[in-house]
Amino acid sequence: MKATTPSEAISEHASYLAVERGLRPNTLLAYKRDLDAYLDFLRRHKIDDINAVDESLVNEYLSIRLSHISQDGESPAPATVARALVSVRSLHRFCVDEELAQSDPTDSLQAPRVPMGIPKALSESEVVTLLEAVTGQSPRNLRDRAILETLYGSGCRISELVGIDRSDIDLEAGLVRVFGKGAKERVVPIGQLARDAISQYLSNGRSELEGIRGDKEAVFLNARGGRLTRQGCWGIVRDGAQRSGLNARIYPHVLRHSCATHLLDHGADIRVVQELLGHASISTTQIYTKVSPERLRGAYDAAHPRSRVIH
Repeated sequence: MKATTPSEAISEHASYLAVERGLRPNTLLAYKRDLDAYLDFLRRHKIDDINAVDESLVNEYLSIRLSHISQDGESPAPATVARALVSVRSLHRFCVDEELAQSDPTDSLQAPRVPMGIPKALSESEVVTLLEAVTGQSPRNLRDRAILETLYGSGCRISELVGIDRSDIDLEAGLVRVFGKGAKERVVPIGQLARDAISQYLSNGRSELEGIRGDKEAVFLNARGGRLTRQGCWGIVRDGAQRSGLNARIYPHVLRHSCATHLLDHGADIRVVQELLGHASISTTQIYTKVSPERLRGAYDAAHPRSRVIH
């Protein structure tokens, strides 16, 4: 068997993922980041043949990744290491299938257990603080307030939000059509405050951003009149977080988590929330139903007829 360097193997594997498996650009980028880090590790160990990698070496790599992530303070570390193992395992299985290696050193490795944590939701008062931090009547301020209100009011993902066209919004009915994962279409309601913010933006801000040659269909536009990107939306949320003083805790998905949590807190049926968020499985939505012991105790005391002695 001719020796194949790790660099050559990773290059061929990248072509396989793009051409044969047809993975999306973001997924390909995630594989590239993981395998670039893996390649650096193998080079430091002077591995010049992918067939020379054994299980102990892969274990050492994963241990270093876990240690490095913990020192950097990222969370959850097990999920990141599990993803790294998926990338490395895909590479080595590909090498065996293509006869670039005789065996798969990841065959018996187990991914770190990823705990099902509770998404970090803002309190209702914190959401108000965030939304009210974006003021002013400039086109950008009107747009930014509409974006924040829509993310929280609908629970949609940023990829769904930036894909909304003008024809997808029915402000009178308070409904928005979005396209989720796998281009699955769903219609979600939005509340009065979000409707008002969108209406203000469409009436007094969007046309100025669009200009003469801007995007005629997209609802949310960038400063050049084109459709706002996910990265641009992220920046708007971060800017709002800085204005509100909640900087460390805010990113777009937090508003989605907060929407789901607050709906359930106020008695919404979990299957309604599942439909709203576009979750394929109810088990995904159930993570929002986990409560703290204190909140559980309070709810029990308030509702159970024999929770306390009645004199």
